[in-house]
Amino acid sequence: MLEVLKNTTYRHLFLAQVIALIGTGLITIALALQAYDIAKGEAAQVLGIALAIKMIAYIGVAPIASAFAERLPRKQVLVGLDVIRALTALCLPFVTQIWQIYILIFILQSASAAFTPTFQAMIPDVLPEEKDYTNALSLSRLAYDLENIISPMLAGFLLTVMSYHNLFLGTVLGFIGSALFVVSAKLPVAKVPEFRGVYSRIKQGAKIYFNTPRLKALLALNLAIASASAVVIVNTV
Repeated sequence: MLEVLKNTTYRHLFLAQVIALIGTGLITIALALQAYDIAKGEAAQVLGIALAIKMIAYIGVAPIASAFAERLPRKQVLVGLDVIRALTALCLPFVTQIWQIYILIFILQSASAAFTPTFQAMIPDVLPEEKDYTNALSLSRLAYDLENIISPMLAGFLLTVMSYHNLFLGTVLGFIGSALFVVSAKLPVAKVPEFRGVYSRIKQGAKIYFNTPRLKALLALNLAIASASAVVIVNTV
C-alpha cells in the first residue's frame, strides 16, 4: 500500500490531506473547550448543535462537490478550500456569540466536505493503474480513520503546554501547510469526462449506493458508531 507514496505528486497530495485532517481534528477539540467558555452550563447543547451542523454540511455539500469535482480546476479548488478553512479557523478565537460559532463551523465543514471528493477525483489522473489507485484510496481512508485517534492524543499533549486558543493557530498553520503541498504537486493534465448534469450524477450515485446491500450495511454500522461517539463527545464537555 505504501508503494504509492513513491509517486511524488501523490505523496504531496496525501500529505496535504493528512495535515488538513489533523487540523480539522484539533479544531474540533478546541471548539469543545471554547463552547464551554462561552456557554458554560449549555456547552453540551452548543457543541451538539455545532457537530450536527458539521454533519449536515458533509451530507449536503459532499455529493454536490463530488459531482462538480471532475469539471473544475482541481488544484485551484483544493488551494481555495484550504485558504477558506484557514481564514475561518483564524476567526474562531475571536468569537463571542454562539451563533457566530454555528456560522463559522458550517463554512469550515462545507470546505472540508468539498476537499475530500475533489482530492479523490485527482487520484486516477495521478495513478492511472488500477492497483495503485486502489492502494491510494485505501491509504487515504486509513489516514481518515487514524486521524480520529491521533488528533485527540496530539491535542491532549499540546494542551499541557499551551492554551486551547493556540490550537486554532495550529489549525491555521496546518491548512496553510496543506495548501503549500497542493501547490507543490505537479499534476498531469486531467481528462475531462463527457458532461453529465450535476443532478443526474447525484441521483445516480445515490441509486448505486442504496441498491448495494454491503454499502447500506456499512451506513448502518457507521450510524451506530457515530451515535455512540457523539454521546461521549457531547456529554464530556
